[in-house]
Amino acid sequence: MQTLHAIVPLRERLRKHRLAGQRIALVPTMGNLHAGHLALVDRARELADVVVATLFVNPLQFGAGEDFDQYPRTLDSDREQLTAHGCDLLFVPSVETLYPHGLKIQTQVHVPDVSEGLCGGTRIGHFDGVATVVSLLFHLIQPDIACFGEKDFQQLAVIRKLVADLHFPIEIVGVPTLRAEDGLALSSRNGYLSASDRALAPTFYQTLSCCRDALSRGQPLSAALADATQALLEAGFRLDYLELRGPALAPFDPAQHVEGRLLGAVYLGSTRLIDNLAVTLTQRSMTDSRYG
Repeated sequence: MQTLHAIVPLRERLRKHRLAGQRIALVPTMGNLHAGHLALVDRARELADVVVATLFVNPLQFGAGEDFDQYPRTLDSDREQLTAHGCDLLFVPSVETLYPHGLKIQTQVHVPDVSEGLCGGTRIGHFDGVATVVSLLFHLIQPDIACFGEKDFQQLAVIRKLVADLHFPIEIVGVPTLRAEDGLALSSRNGYLSASDRALAPTFYQTLSCCRDALSRGQPLSAALADATQALLEAGFRLDYLELRGPALAPFDPAQHVEGRLLGAVYLGSTRLIDNLAVTLTQRSMTDSRYG
């Protein structure tokens, strides 16, 4: 695997693959890789001739007081893991490479509607930062395919709308959430958890699963969400949000939607965890419009 840090050699290398008629897949990451990231690489490997991973801790998607400075940088380990999983090219740009004129006057990309609420409601500007850096990477790499994890489900929805609205000729592939044996969704930020918090963390997934199952059995939406909220608070979590959304994260309409997505974010100590599950509602659940 070749590692590149500059734009010109990146473009030169990828141009050769395009001239050879090879399909290129992109896996954008912020590094500190775990098995969930590597599942994206494995899926990209199945779909394309050339797999490009990027490693960039993007300052534009971190708000004031968030963990940009503390976010783990583990380039050597990341490079070893990517090589073992058949990645062909790793692009590791500096902040100055991607944003040469500084962050304050950087052109940014805003994806309306789907960026609002959920994580976008508490992490103001986060998805503008995500959309901006992903647009830059799409422009520089021009992949045929890009793989994103379903754990960050709102991010995936933002990227899908970005690609549709700006007519990027890129297939966006969502890869199912990878979990630890106890159900906790894999995340680089799980490393922030203390031993006691790590032991409690799977309760988040268990509670979401119970809420999903209650809805599938016909419990009204308002009751199912209230029970899940109470369970999380009693377990010691601080709730950011717990919501049911419809397709493409539209507000859930019980008169129209059978399939939904249950999304939650909680704090455990100072660590923020997110997760989501697909939900199929029964008729009884759908008739209760009190869902949020």
